[in-house]
Amino acid sequence: MKEIVHKKLNQLQATSICGNDISSSCLYVSALTILYAGQYAWISLLIVAVVLFLFRKIYAEVVGAIPLNGGAYNVLLNTSTKRLASVAATLTVLSYMATAVISASEGMHYLHGIFEGLNVTIATVVVLVLFTGLAILGIGESAFVAVIIFMTHIGTLTLLVLASAWFVLSHGLDTFHINWQTPIASGSIKTALFLGFSAAMLGISGFESSANFVEEQEQGVFPKTLRNMWGIVSFFNPVIAILLISVIPLTEVGENKESLLAHLGDTTGGAWLAWLISIDAVMVLCGAVLTSFVGVSGLLNRMTLDRILPNYFLKQNKRGSHYRIVISFLILCLSVLFATNGHLESLAGVYTFSFLAVMALFGIGNLLLKYKRRKLPRPERARGIAVVTAVFFVIAAFLGNMSLNINSFYTFLQYMIPALIFIGIMLNRVTLIRLLIEALEYFYQPLRKMVILSNRYLESLSSKINSQEFVFFTKGDDITILNKVLQYVEDNETTKKLKIVHVKKDTVDNEALKKDLEVLDRAYDNLDIEFIEIEGVFGPEIIDELSEKWKIPKNFMFIGSPGNKFSYRVADLGGVRLIM
Repeated sequence: MKEIVHKKLNQLQATSICGNDISSSCLYVSALTILYAGQYAWISLLIVAVVLFLFRKIYAEVVGAIPLNGGAYNVLLNTSTKRLASVAATLTVLSYMATAVISASEGMHYLHGIFEGLNVTIATVVVLVLFTGLAILGIGESAFVAVIIFMTHIGTLTLLVLASAWFVLSHGLDTFHINWQTPIASGSIKTALFLGFSAAMLGISGFESSANFVEEQEQGVFPKTLRNMWGIVSFFNPVIAILLISVIPLTEVGENKESLLAHLGDTTGGAWLAWLISIDAVMVLCGAVLTSFVGVSGLLNRMTLDRILPNYFLKQNKRGSHYRIVISFLILCLSVLFATNGHLESLAGVYTFSFLAVMALFGIGNLLLKYKRRKLPRPERARGIAVVTAVFFVIAAFLGNMSLNINSFYTFLQYMIPALIFIGIMLNRVTLIRLLIEALEYFYQPLRKMVILSNRYLESLSSKINSQEFVFFTKGDDITILNKVLQYVEDNETTKKLKIVHVKKDTVDNEALKKDLEVLDRAYDNLDIEFIEIEGVFGPEIIDELSEKWKIPKNFMFIGSPGNKFSYRVADLGGVRLIM
């Protein structure tokens, strides 16, 4: 396919795209946390800020080492198996799907509060279609809209904080003292903090979004997006929670939970501020829809390149967007919207458990990166104890949300299981085709002509899938390492052909390597192994030349993990995968 180059995103643009998702949580997470933690909600939100601080380093290390789209999928693909990576990708897609539908629906609920005659379902469909069109236009146009929404949202939140702070200074802390002395509904401070923390973890959903379109960002922008997102939620969420319990009696929180910030604005600034917050909520929730489309486009494109999804999705328009992925995601979102009748609690279950599982898997991927790719250069390193602590907190939040609403967890499984079955079929499609061929031959002998035609088609399809060649660049590795490479290819890729390329600086033949490969070629009957020696220096130029010459995409080329003395960054190699 012809590669279409588009302008990279700067810090403000990238932060706006992913920041709209995570900052939209400010509209509801404080109310949700207060419902479970009461007057201690701000402490739960501060704990979440600490967890997110740990994940800043975790994400920065992984993406700094392997700066490719895909997030958790990318790190697990380069450190474990394609099956485990596919699980992470499936969870991420489910998270984006739920985010898009919930955000669009919630935004239209806010708009319905302003225009009571609005049909929420129809308006939700219009929003999803509108942002589908925007995503198809390209990431540049998407970024422009995202920046406007993001800056408006931050300005509105700042205005609300200032108005609420002035109200507290003018009216005193009587409400705060009353709320502080209110008995805890859960019975103990520890339980309240744990349940509040579990609910408050919803406030960091979207933190993983930047990792799914990192290739579209300028160099050095990604860690800045992590810093900016952390700063936003670490400031606004706890501060808004403190202001809420200083202004609004806890008894009023439950009855105003769906628009608590608008109620806060009405109390501290008047009807105009409440109206402004409602309009802002509509805009930023729509911005979260845009984040979902941008993030899922980068992720599904990467999965398609790795042959987990059909090549049908690789088609690009003139603006460089993968419009088939975007349209397919729209269809998926619409089907979910109508299947659930817009029931937000059902979607929230998919949303919550998906993104928590993705974050846990990303932390595990970081640990695998430390263990399996310890020589791989990276600009930042997260301490192992910090990674384990962060994953522990995420697992605790997962279990906490199960205790808060077990029915939401069951809803999550109803979406997760069919998605995993589909991915399982795609990963094992060659085996399934062979089984289908044998079944047709065995059970339908009377329809011999029809069976022959069907089998010819299936054999052709199987051959087409298996015909894709893969390349492994060896440094002259010993037979143990090469054996592991062949095991990986046999277990994770649907191919029968593997080129093993040795790029050397001199003209001396490596007889030991050739003999090792002869042994392995006999051991792996299912693989057609071709050994090629090339004089030169291994680097991006060699990879570009061979990719063009052999018509093999770079993501079908593998290398071992490079060390600190390697002259290039992994990002310079154009998507070459690490498997050793």
